[in-house]
Amino acid sequence: MTVVIARHALPTGPAAEEFAGRVEAHLSKGIGRLEQSTEAIRSTFGTALMTLRARSIIDPRSAAVETWESAVTAMQVGSAVFAVSTVNEGRVECRIDRKLRSIPATGPRSFADAGTWLSAFWLAVICRDQERLTQLSEIPLEQLRSPEGSYDEYIYHWVDTLQTWWLRRPGLADKLIATIEASDPAVARIAPQDLLQAVLYPPINLFYHYVRNDRDGFAPALADALKLHKTYWTLNEDRAADIDGSIALGPLAIACLAYDADFPLDIESDYLPKHLLQRTWLGEFPT
Repeated sequence: MTVVIARHALPTGPAAEEFAGRVEAHLSKGIGRLEQSTEAIRSTFGTALMTLRARSIIDPRSAAVETWESAVTAMQVGSAVFAVSTVNEGRVECRIDRKLRSIPATGPRSFADAGTWLSAFWLAVICRDQERLTQLSEIPLEQLRSPEGSYDEYIYHWVDTLQTWWLRRPGLADKLIATIEASDPAVARIAPQDLLQAVLYPPINLFYHYVRNDRDGFAPALADALKLHKTYWTLNEDRAADIDGSIALGPLAIACLAYDADFPLDIESDYLPKHLLQRTWLGEFPT
């Protein structure tokens, strides 16, 4: 039996399409400036994520190739953030928006941190880009640390867990347990509790079911993750109108792993755009 989890109401129609068009135009300008200056690469990544979310509102099943392209572009810019910040001099070649671009290296930047890394990693998983997953996983954990007080310690355990899993390093089980323990609300103190429990923790729980090959438990955990996502993004009017709630990026990424491993996923939700989940557009153009 298929479980349907409806996305909360978001503005649609001509206004939403006009907004998506404006964001896409802004993103195009930002990308065009990267070869001259990388000062705006952080904001360009934010705009790329916003473009994906705007596209997902007007194309909730990602049935149009433009939505796939927005996901790919967001992945490319997110990966470029780390490609240029892990090199101190010279230029770095990055494919972004169907073009190879020679972008100046920046050296370490404060925004190239664990939080940004997770978003970039989720996008690479969704786009099934193994090369970028490897590049992201090879970044030393210490380079992703922010000043004390910026993040709860669990986020570094989480990054370490994902890097260990992708690179098939030893100690995955211990690192995942450390992540789960450190993300307990009784331990984590920096992230707001509702954000931690409804948005940040569910991908960890889903990954736990995935790596244990828990084919019976994964779909119920995914349904719970989407319900929590919906609860968080509908708590008040401001959140309900926030474009960030249009897709559940972390759960979508882990669901993509499960889908590719032939887990039974009898769940339909616009929080998980169907054709991103099912990699319908994979191979449509070089990424």
